[in-house]
Amino acid sequence: MEASHHLILLGSALVLLSIFAGVFSARFGAPLLLVFLGLGILAGEEGPGGILFRDFHAAYLIGSIALAIILFDGGLRTDPKDVRRALWPSLFLATIGVIVTAAIVGAAAALLFSTSWTRGLLIGAIVAPTDAAAVSALLHLRRLELRARVAALLEIESGINDPTAVLLTALLVDLLVAPAPLAASHIVVLLAREIVGGTAFGIGGGYLLLALVNRLEATSGLYAILVLAGVTALFGATQSAGASGFLAAYLAGLILGSHRHRATQVINQAFDAFAWLSQIVLFLMLGLLVKPSALVPILGPSLVVAAVLMLAARPVAVALCLLPFRYTGPEIAFISWVGLRGAVPIFLAIIPVLAGLPDAAMFFGVAFIVVLISLILQGWTVTAAARMFDLDVPPLQQASRLDIDLPGRLGDENTVAGYRVEARCRAASKTVEALPLPPTASILVVIRDGIARSSASAPPLAPGDYVLALARPQDLALLDRVFGPRPERSSADERGLLGEFAFDGTTALAAIAHLYDPGGGCQRRGDRRRVSGKQVGRNARGRRPNALWRSGADRARHAGRHDHPVRRRTRAGAGSPVALLAPMRAPDRRLVQVR
Repeated sequence: MEASHHLILLGSALVLLSIFAGVFSARFGAPLLLVFLGLGILAGEEGPGGILFRDFHAAYLIGSIALAIILFDGGLRTDPKDVRRALWPSLFLATIGVIVTAAIVGAAAALLFSTSWTRGLLIGAIVAPTDAAAVSALLHLRRLELRARVAALLEIESGINDPTAVLLTALLVDLLVAPAPLAASHIVVLLAREIVGGTAFGIGGGYLLLALVNRLEATSGLYAILVLAGVTALFGATQSAGASGFLAAYLAGLILGSHRHRATQVINQAFDAFAWLSQIVLFLMLGLLVKPSALVPILGPSLVVAAVLMLAARPVAVALCLLPFRYTGPEIAFISWVGLRGAVPIFLAIIPVLAGLPDAAMFFGVAFIVVLISLILQGWTVTAAARMFDLDVPPLQQASRLDIDLPGRLGDENTVAGYRVEARCRAASKTVEALPLPPTASILVVIRDGIARSSASAPPLAPGDYVLALARPQDLALLDRVFGPRPERSSADERGLLGEFAFDGTTALAAIAHLYDPGGGCQRRGDRRRVSGKQVGRNARGRRPNALWRSGADRARHAGRHDHPVRRRTRAGAGSPVALLAPMRAPDRRLVQVR
């Protein structure tokens, strides 16, 4: 019994230390997951902590649950627009990209370790997938805003590339345990079963969870537990059916997160905590499993494997998969560099250990070194790489919003959002009547100095006021802009990435459309260009991303946080009829003659 108490104390102390160390190290730009992994090593058998932990079966069980929770939380926070924007490129990277990466790294590993091609390919399959936790932590904790399709691709790829890597790892381990001929058609069938089965279980399980949350009358605290139990049950059922439980967990989170329900805020906040706890426990546990002395003999070849992965295999795979989708050179280079490795490769390296392969320790050690190098080099330089390739955009200025879930079916179509008026808020000094609210939104109450006033009797808004608004879920983005702070200049602005621009209110729409796409939809006639009305409509409504920009205008491709346009007000005067839908980047200002 005393040992149990000591174990509880030790585990809690490690988690607390991880949180404090993570907060402190974030000031120096250190990746948090690297900090958690390092603390696990220090607490391990050969570190100052001296904790002996070699139970790989328990590690596999804990890792499976933790990864399922992390992937579900990733799907929960994925914008459905990102899925539509980057689904097919992500799917190519998650399948063909993983196979190409595994093949190139496997060939290098077979030569470096003087081992068989099967063992080399197993090393490649283990280190091939990117990690959802690592990618999400870097993009969100660094508050790094990237061009829309680049950020969407990185997050979705890391969420759906596990099935291919898991299948390759399992097949290669089976070949090493019991060698047998394996036809390519058999691999394709197994991969299709993993992906199709995981997709079916994920979509079905997601809608089942959504129905349970909406129909079950329970106290608010039980909804998060209900979903947590549902996710783990879905993961176990999918794995038992021979499909990908990780893909099912991600898709179930995507389904639940893309629909409003009666416990939206409760579940989102709870799973934010669950995911963080899962990441801390997972990386601490993986650090405890490592014996640094066992890594020394394989350090040199493992470093070369990491270099081949980051500088050759990943770039080749990304280029092959993304060039058909017209990604630019800088986008391909950045996506290649930010293919972070995290817990997934180390977790996959546990499979050879559980299978009893004689050289299983070598697979685990190589995976650990590759992950460590990836977190150090790629994790620490992701911001600099985004700036170098001009792929970062000014950070989104978030409004301090508090969402209040409404009971019953009322919460399906309405929500109450609370805002605090800040000094730099767009709504400051304006009356409620002067606020540009959507027609389906209304201000319920304004609170100042603890006194609630109706919208009709409220004075002009001042910093420190609190505002409660009733709105539809689709209105929240506009309300965030109204009550959010005015943007400050960032490094992206200083480099001329984005910017305000002015034009005369009598300027023809065709001329503005031509400035944005000097090649698309235009026909040359001498020195003149004719813009078709159809093309102007497409440019003005932003329904088709321009793919023909070159040279100086090429930097403008997909530069905005969203690919769809935003409404800008011109300087043509209050009475001007011009309210142009324009992308967020300033246009190429070349003078052309358009008719």
